[in-house]
Amino acid sequence: MRLTSLEGLPSSVARPGYTPANHGVGIVHLGLGAFHKAHQAAATDAALAAEGGDWRICGVSLRSRDPAAQLGPQNGLFTLIERSAEGSKARVIGSVAQAFCLGPDRAEVLAALTAPSTRIVSLTVTEKGYGLSRATGGVDEAHPAISHDLAAPEAPIGVAGLLVWALKVRRAAGISPFTVLCCDNLPENGQLLRSLLVDFARRTAPEMVDFIATEVAFPSTMVDRITPAATPETLAAAEEMTGHRDEAAVETEAFTQWVIEDNFPTGRPAWEAAGVMFVEDVRPYEEMKLRMLNGAHSMLAYSGFLAGHRHVSDVMQDAPLAALVRRHLAAAAATMPALPGVDFAAYAEALCARFANPHLKHQTYQIAMDGTEKLPQRILAPCVAAISAGQPLAPFAFALAAWMRYAFGQTGAGEAYALRDPREDELRATVNGVEGSEDIVARLMALPGLFPAPLAESAALREAIAKKLETMRSQGMAAAIRTEASA
Repeated sequence: MRLTSLEGLPSSVARPGYTPANHGVGIVHLGLGAFHKAHQAAATDAALAAEGGDWRICGVSLRSRDPAAQLGPQNGLFTLIERSAEGSKARVIGSVAQAFCLGPDRAEVLAALTAPSTRIVSLTVTEKGYGLSRATGGVDEAHPAISHDLAAPEAPIGVAGLLVWALKVRRAAGISPFTVLCCDNLPENGQLLRSLLVDFARRTAPEMVDFIATEVAFPSTMVDRITPAATPETLAAAEEMTGHRDEAAVETEAFTQWVIEDNFPTGRPAWEAAGVMFVEDVRPYEEMKLRMLNGAHSMLAYSGFLAGHRHVSDVMQDAPLAALVRRHLAAAAATMPALPGVDFAAYAEALCARFANPHLKHQTYQIAMDGTEKLPQRILAPCVAAISAGQPLAPFAFALAAWMRYAFGQTGAGEAYALRDPREDELRATVNGVEGSEDIVARLMALPGLFPAPLAESAALREAIAKKLETMRSQGMAAAIRTEASA
């Protein structure tokens, strides 16, 4: 029997501490994927149980029909499996009231975005989903959704187009603007999203520029909860634990963190009940997470995948590679200014314990996707800081060499794989047919808009990357890892 209500659940399964139907929708979320369900939806579930309010979520997928097809027949209910070294537990989440896909459900989505009851629009669309130009801070005209929406702003399909359109309609109707809450791994994500919308409005609705810049709240956030993509094993575990078939089940780690700048002019849920930290400035927390957790994740994903490790926990069982993970965490921490109340060494050890969780099957190949979108904040920014401070470059050079080796799209055994990167064709064309590792490094570092000048101009960094890349190419990734760990 499919999960459609809270009836008949075993006592071992936690359920909402409120009656979902008694609470209205106050949040529209763009990017209805596994991370949202494990993070924002779970926190909102706890907030509703603690203090109530009309804060349920209208979830929107911008492309895939799967999330709505999974959640719709289940009345928005889904199982969240939390896995730790001590074991696993299941919880049914009731905070999602509606689930739509923009394509077939456009009228419903636009109605939700312009409803007076909608006070927050949150987003998890991945770094590449925004159509943001890192060079200008505005729109990337080559991004398919941006290109479409610039040409047809009254029929938007992308984030910037949808939000500007909705804010324009609300303003014309005398409805207060919603708070825009970005929950993706972008530095100062609130400010970045404001810049994106201001630039889009400048091109399509100039009368909205000052309004968006001054009247709409864009609090920045830092989010952290390792959430693998759901697999058939996830669904099987959910059915075993709940006694119901659940097509929308997700699994995640027990740890969760959410730091938010407390700027919500029209109100917000009592997310404190879920342990959310509200601060004046999220930047130092965000930088710590991007450089340490996300940076180490990228490094271990490229090297681990090419060394034959399918999951992050497998990486941590490889002693030389685990040592390099710890080295990278220490190097990233060294680029950070002191943060009151934070012990970077303790944070690094906690991350290693999370990475080693054997019950969480987080795939290295999943983490490796979208590298050109992730590298700037995860690896390149701390590498610039390390150069400026005269700190060792080897950890960052190894991470960049591993990414460059990954960009070939072929394992050491000759098996091809998709890079799953928005610049995949450009990456393949850049490395195709180039023999020397030094030439490969030079060509990749010359890609437009990726490597900042202090890195591209550093002969020491180029030489270090080329040396490590040559070992990876000539001896294989496993040998390169052993060599690096013993250096």
